[in-house]
Amino acid sequence: MLSTSRSVPALLTIVTIVAMQAACTTAPQQPAQPGQPQQQPQPKPQPQPAEPPIKMPPPVGPVTVPPQPPAPLFTPVAFDALPGWRQDDLRQAWPAFQASCRALAAKPDWKAVCAASRTVDAADGEAIRRYFEAYFVPNLVRSADGADAGLITGYYEAALRGARKRGGAYQTPLYKVPDDLITVDLASVYPSLKGMRLRGRLSGKTVVPYGTRAEIERARIPGKELLWVDDPVEAFFLEVQGSGRVELDGGETVRVAYADQNGHPYKAIGRWLVEQGELTSAEATAQGIRAWIAAHPERRQELLNVNPSYIFFREERLPDPSVGPKGALGVPLTPSRSAAIDPAFLPLGAPLFLSTTEAGSEVPMQRLVMGQDTGGAIKGAVRADFFFGFGPQAADNAGRMKQRGQIWALLPRPAAR
Repeated sequence: MLSTSRSVPALLTIVTIVAMQAACTTAPQQPAQPGQPQQQPQPKPQPQPAEPPIKMPPPVGPVTVPPQPPAPLFTPVAFDALPGWRQDDLRQAWPAFQASCRALAAKPDWKAVCAASRTVDAADGEAIRRYFEAYFVPNLVRSADGADAGLITGYYEAALRGARKRGGAYQTPLYKVPDDLITVDLASVYPSLKGMRLRGRLSGKTVVPYGTRAEIERARIPGKELLWVDDPVEAFFLEVQGSGRVELDGGETVRVAYADQNGHPYKAIGRWLVEQGELTSAEATAQGIRAWIAAHPERRQELLNVNPSYIFFREERLPDPSVGPKGALGVPLTPSRSAAIDPAFLPLGAPLFLSTTEAGSEVPMQRLVMGQDTGGAIKGAVRADFFFGFGPQAADNAGRMKQRGQIWALLPRPAAR
């Protein structure tokens, strides 16, 4: 818009001058009046050498090209169009839905829907099914290019060993949010940028980018160590998962949760290994990446630095180990019934029906989940990160989960709002 506003007036001025010149040189000759001598024809003027074309100055700033209108994101369908809807045991999804309602009940679209859910018998699977069919409309989710299939991955709550002080095997820090990290909510200045934040630090009076992973690892952040853990690779995967539990050397177990991020975009190290020809796409699982690092220990930090994003944590108590970590919605995640989504496309907290396959297999996995979390790598409409929970089996499944799938968003019926 800046370049357009400056270049259009100049262009109009040039066009006006050229038009006036053309009008002066092409005016028709007036015929002679009766009784007046006939004027001798004037010799034709010799053609003048063409003047060089006027060069327009380059536009100031980028020229904005209007984007193509995206394909419809949601296509309403009947519940019978959801593969496996009748077979899913919705009693297992009900606690996760009730957790979503605790966060959404005050919103106009959800107030009546969540109020009605309080009358449903949580032990009656068919009553729960009738409730969803009465109060929601399934919508097949499509990406902007019209595709209705996308990537379904998995994540888990990591488990690490650590200590409150550095020593022995505990040499890798987990950092708290640094004092010099500042966050600017861009929507406060540009409402169209709702949900977007700028992170950086002050250099004089200028906001500059915060350090990348490589810069943080090199310079450290003294005084901001939250805990020390014994494995830098598992600390990296903790950042990817966003939360975890640390068993301290004194026997206590604490939870560490996402607190903030350095502002740099997430880049998948598995994809980088594939691009470098180090692994095949099928081998680029969490297990395959760990095996590659074990075989190339001298290149470990080179690989980890491929991802410039860095996560800072906060410590939380763990009064009930059976309760999952809190997601972006602010409610605890439910293993196998919560998922991370991109809130730019899907409403945070809404029920979603997934049709995909089990981790690393062709066995169908079709179930109702709640979109209660977000993630730096979760971008796009037909994209979800399935939460497997805590423990070795959850970690193994999440590491192998890289399946294709479809998503239906269940949105409240207009009459129920």
